Amino acid sequence: MKIRIPMTGLDIDPKMFMKHLNTVNRHRALVCLHCFRAGIYWQGLTHDLSKFTPEEFLVSASMYQGSRSPNEGEREDKGYSSAWMHHKGHNKHHFEYWTDYDPKTRLMSPVKMPLIYVIEMFCDRVAASKVYMGDKYNDGCPLEYFDKGRGTRMIHPVTSKLLEKLLTMLRDEGEEKTFAYIRRLLKSAVK
Repeated sequence: MKIRIPMTGLDIDPKMFMKHLNTVNRHRALVCLHCFRAGIYWQGLTHDLSKFTPEEFLVSASMYQGSRSPNEGEREDKGYSSAWMHHKGHNKHHFEYWTDYDPKTRLMSPVKMPLIYVIEMFCDRVAASKVYMGDKYNDGCPLEYFDKGRGTRMIHPVTSKLLEKLLTMLRDEGEEKTFAYIRRLLKSAVK
């Protein structure tokens, strides 16, 4: 049985609503844990709070699938994802947030991300891989996912290079060494 949400045109199955809520909470908890390990506590505490706004939560709950982002289902259904557009516009840990009009080229262009948001993006990607991959997760999964988008992303080359370096380090050296490196990197950036 689905429930019609007034003024949205959305029909939501209460079971899917609860499963989506559980997925979001598991993801946020993992990101928070990773951010704490990295030493970026505020990012961990405030990560993805926009997912609880009606623009994101209700649409995503109506498209919940469990094995991949609900944004994919909305894209297949409508040709775009309104939830994703809201999300990327409100969360600085997504490279898609960091685009701006370049007055020289008159095109939208990627902007180099501040280090703290690159680190949060790393934590986000690792947590998302763990949530969606479940028992199939290994430390190479986030890099594999990143590689799938190579050539189609509009990301600043410096940002891309750093994220790829961290994901490769995770795959080759594991979480302990990668988070130790991240803490040193952040500490040296503050000096």
